[in-house]
Amino acid sequence: MQPRGHDRRSRPSPGRALRADVAPAAHVPPDSMHSTPPLLPASAPHAPCAPRRQARPLFALLLLLIARVSAPAASAVDFQKEVEPILIKRCSECHGSDKQKARLRLDSRAAALLAGESGHPAVVPGRPDESEILKRVASSDPDEVMPPKGNRLTAAEIASLRAWVAEGAVWPEADPRKFWAFVPLGQPAPPTPPAGAWGRNEIDRFILSRLQKEGLTPRGEADRPTLLRRVHLDLTGLPPTPAEVEEFVRDSSPDAYERRVDALLASPHYGEHMARGWLDLARYADSNGYQVDLARYIWPYREWVIRAFNQNMPFDRFTLEQLAGDLLPNPTLDQRIATGFNRNTKINDEGGGDAEEYRVKAVKDRVATLGTTWLGLTLNCAECHSHKYDPISQEEYYQLYAFFNNTTDGGNHNTAPSVKVPAPDLSDSTRFVTQRLAQVRSGIEAATKALPAAQHEWEKSILRKGEIWHVLQLTNAYSNGGSSYTNLPDGSVLGFGVNPIYDTITVEATTDLTGVTAVLLEVLPDPSLPKGGPGRWGASGNFILDEFSLSALPAAGPRPAETNLFFSRATADWEQLYYRAEHAIDRNPKTGWAIGPRFGQRHFLIAELERPGGYKGGTKLSFRFDQYHGSSHCIGRFRISVTTEKDPAALWPVPAEIRQIAAIRASLRTREQSSRLAGFYREASPGLRGLERERIRLEERAAELASPQFTTLVVQERSEPQPRQTYVHVRGDFLTHGKEVAAGVPAI
Repeated sequence: MQPRGHDRRSRPSPGRALRADVAPAAHVPPDSMHSTPPLLPASAPHAPCAPRRQARPLFALLLLLIARVSAPAASAVDFQKEVEPILIKRCSECHGSDKQKARLRLDSRAAALLAGESGHPAVVPGRPDESEILKRVASSDPDEVMPPKGNRLTAAEIASLRAWVAEGAVWPEADPRKFWAFVPLGQPAPPTPPAGAWGRNEIDRFILSRLQKEGLTPRGEADRPTLLRRVHLDLTGLPPTPAEVEEFVRDSSPDAYERRVDALLASPHYGEHMARGWLDLARYADSNGYQVDLARYIWPYREWVIRAFNQNMPFDRFTLEQLAGDLLPNPTLDQRIATGFNRNTKINDEGGGDAEEYRVKAVKDRVATLGTTWLGLTLNCAECHSHKYDPISQEEYYQLYAFFNNTTDGGNHNTAPSVKVPAPDLSDSTRFVTQRLAQVRSGIEAATKALPAAQHEWEKSILRKGEIWHVLQLTNAYSNGGSSYTNLPDGSVLGFGVNPIYDTITVEATTDLTGVTAVLLEVLPDPSLPKGGPGRWGASGNFILDEFSLSALPAAGPRPAETNLFFSRATADWEQLYYRAEHAIDRNPKTGWAIGPRFGQRHFLIAELERPGGYKGGTKLSFRFDQYHGSSHCIGRFRISVTTEKDPAALWPVPAEIRQIAAIRASLRTREQSSRLAGFYREASPGLRGLERERIRLEERAAELASPQFTTLVVQERSEPQPRQTYVHVRGDFLTHGKEVAAGVPAI
């Protein structure tokens, strides 16, 4: 974690002492008004891990267990930076591991010292004039020069090769212990600048040295507004307000900058800004991933990270609590929340997935994240095989894997384990819902008063227009998932046979109508469907229609390319929470329309076209139902109608029995008939219908806010006395077990 005083003068403020387990930030402005802060040799102690699981908390010590290897002595020529790139770029194509023209290989020192077909060694250490490689790259003979094709080596590149050979052709062999991520950080001595040179502190001396090397000179000191903007963006990610800029410009006191830094470090925005980078490393997300991508509740982990930065938590504790907080003796709620780091793996909510396959995927994701986040090392290659350039073997990979292989969570559907967490401050949400609910109820009351007069006009309208919807005769029903369909006498289609996990259904119809403005999709109950339908999901008879689309062709004559007819608006008689009608036409496969909990009933969706469609002489319509949710959330029985009605307010379908009641003079209707007619119109009235649905949602939300229940995903070890067995996965296949391994850290 970044030190809280990383942009400070040498005198730390009380309560903000820097810790040795925290590295200072490197992005300090060169014109900053501070000197380098000292690092104090302090590390906060923490409780040991529970005796029952000694291995997993070793992750907190991984950085201490890796080899402490000193950097190799520097030479005038850096082989890895100056020489090896030349050999790879200019020589490896013909003289590498795959191809060795003239029996010459230049990908290792031992090979380079041997003579090829020419009989002369390519490299003679300490003797550049006797080294064949230098003769060839500097030759002007087209039959001798190397490389034979492309650009010749530059004078600078030849000079680097010559200097390298003259120094003895030092060629460090690959040593995984000297991989940059495993070399301990050093504290180099700052360069000694000339007397009176630019700069105020040690960091400035490093900057000046590099500028001089590049032939550059430092710019003048930034003005105070620029300086303030830099430190604000650096510490909070937010620019200063005009008032803050004006105050800082006017403040001429010597500690003005330090006090501003103190204020920014004390701001909650500091932790929010610093947490952003860590949350990226932790692959934090508010949804489960994969195709369904349902919402997940893990925001308390995000808040824990923010608090950790704001409280300047020591890095060793920050590490331990995220990787093994649940294994600490009597872990606190905060320590359990911290383990959410390893619950940021994806969860597959699709039906039909192999639970063990996705559990293994989650465990491997944790291993990969451990490597990139704490070790600065990608471990993915070792999942399938040992690689000669990797510092860990495949067996060591699965020893690391074993640490994470003994938790209770899975990789699909079930999100347990979780813990209850205190509710955040919901006063703003409660206030908004209360105010909006009052407005909606007032709107409903006003609309209700106007209903009788509006209903009278509506009755005349439906009698005058008659039935506006024309039922289509559906043909050529086809299911990608293998289901079968039969046509029923009422114009509907019923699915039977194979009940696929996912399905895309296409069905066709022909109409003589031109200027089609909307489509009516009815989903109908049926005794053959689970729980009466209208869907085919066994648990309830629900369905989820992810996408409903339409295309058209002329029914006769020349047939141009099929034309997509796009929908602009969708409404329905009922929508499940979070599964609204408009989700069926939003061209987003992750959303959809559903009808829970009103199962076993007729429901409908009205999809209005962006512009009227149809061809003179008849139109062939092709309807497509995309149902990606999984678990057989497919429509079981449906009927489709179209209309040319231009008034959106008139699209609500009117059943024949309601139309018959409307045809009876009002004074002759029974009380029951009048009540049915008024109730139907209340539901069909566009303005009132929208207000009533909003009222229902707001009342549900108000109830949630009144007694909130919040949880977050955590990690928990299995309670069994023996840990889950772990094997090497041959070629990375979780079904093909190799050698059994126990938890352990890499030998490196």
